[in-house]
Amino acid sequence: MRPHFGPVRDCFHDLFSAGRETGAGLAVWYDGRSVVDLVAGASRPGRQWAPDTLVNVYSVGKPLAALCLLALVDRGRLDLDDPVADHWPGFRAPATVRQVLSHTAGLPAFPVPRPAGAVADWDLLCADLAAAEPEWEPGTVAGEHAWTYGHLVGELVRRVDGRPVGRFLAEEIAGPWRLDLAFGLGAADQRRCAELSYADPDWPARALGEPGSLWARALGNPAGGLDLAVLNSPLWRGAEVPAVNLHGTAAGLARLYAGLLAGGVLDGVRLFGPDLVTEATRTQYDGPDLVLGRRTCWTLGMQREPDGSWGMGGIGGSAAWADPERGYTFAYATARLAEHDRVEELVEALHSCL
Repeated sequence: MRPHFGPVRDCFHDLFSAGRETGAGLAVWYDGRSVVDLVAGASRPGRQWAPDTLVNVYSVGKPLAALCLLALVDRGRLDLDDPVADHWPGFRAPATVRQVLSHTAGLPAFPVPRPAGAVADWDLLCADLAAAEPEWEPGTVAGEHAWTYGHLVGELVRRVDGRPVGRFLAEEIAGPWRLDLAFGLGAADQRRCAELSYADPDWPARALGEPGSLWARALGNPAGGLDLAVLNSPLWRGAEVPAVNLHGTAAGLARLYAGLLAGGVLDGVRLFGPDLVTEATRTQYDGPDLVLGRRTCWTLGMQREPDGSWGMGGIGGSAAWADPERGYTFAYATARLAEHDRVEELVEALHSCL
C-alpha cells in the first residue's frame, strides 16, 4: 500500500478494533494504479480473510450483469432500443433493452411466490418474468429491479449469445481483465467463500422493510435472500442470481472500475469501446424510484451520484464505484451485513488523502 494513503488503512483497521467489522477487503485505484489493497479479519470461524477470499456482495454485482449485455451491444449483436421481445420470444412486457438496463422496465418483482430452492431454477424464474404484466408503463418511472434485474439481463445475454451469463462473464470480462468475480461458483471456489453474518439479528427484518410493500416484494421473492442458512449454502453459491449473488474480491471490483474509468481498457486489453462506456455511465433516468422510495439517478446498470461518480452499493454494506472527477475507483467487500456507515467513513478518509 502506498504510504500516502495511510489514513485509509488506519480507518479500515479501526473498524476491526472497534468491533464494527469482522472480515472484509478494501481496494482503491488512483490515477490508474492500485494504491490500497487490504484484507483483515476472519472469513469464517478459524480461517483468516485472505486476498483470494470471495464474498457475496449483493447488488454490487448488478453492473457486472449489465456489462455482459453491454458487451454484446458494443459488438452489434443487439441495440439498446430493441424491444426485449425481439430477442426473447413470448416476453409480454413492452419494454426495451435500455429500459431493462435502467430499471424502468416495470418488472421489479417476480410475480409468482417461489421458495428458496427456486434460485437454482433459472428457466422457471425467467418464465415467470416473461409472462408477467409490468407494474407501470415501461420507461415512465424507475424502480430498482432488486432480484429480477439479473434474470432479465442474463436471459437476454443467453438468448443473444447462447452462453449463460455466468459463463459469459468468466470468458469475456473476468478472464481477460483478471478479475476474481463470478456468478455461480464451482466446489473449489465455494471453499474460498466467506460466511455472511448479521451485525444485528434484527437487520434482516429492517432490510426487508414494510410487509407487502413493493420493496419487500422485490427483495423477498424467492424466499431466503436475507437468510444466512440460504446465503451460506452450496445452493446459493452455486446458483446464478446475477442481481444479488456476485461473489468476488474488493481487488477484483476496483480493477473492474479502473478499466471502465480508462474508457474500457485495462493492462492493454480493450473490452469496451469508449463510446459504449460513455453511454453506459450516462444518466438514463433521474427521478423517483418506486422501490427505493427516494430520488435515484440510474445509468445502464449503475447509480450515478451528484458528484459524477458511478457504481453500485449492495444491501449489507459492500460497494464499488468510480469517481472520474477525483480519479479513483473504490471497492469494499464485507461479510458482516449491516448499514453503510463503514463505507462512508472509509471514503471520508480516502478523500482526505487526495
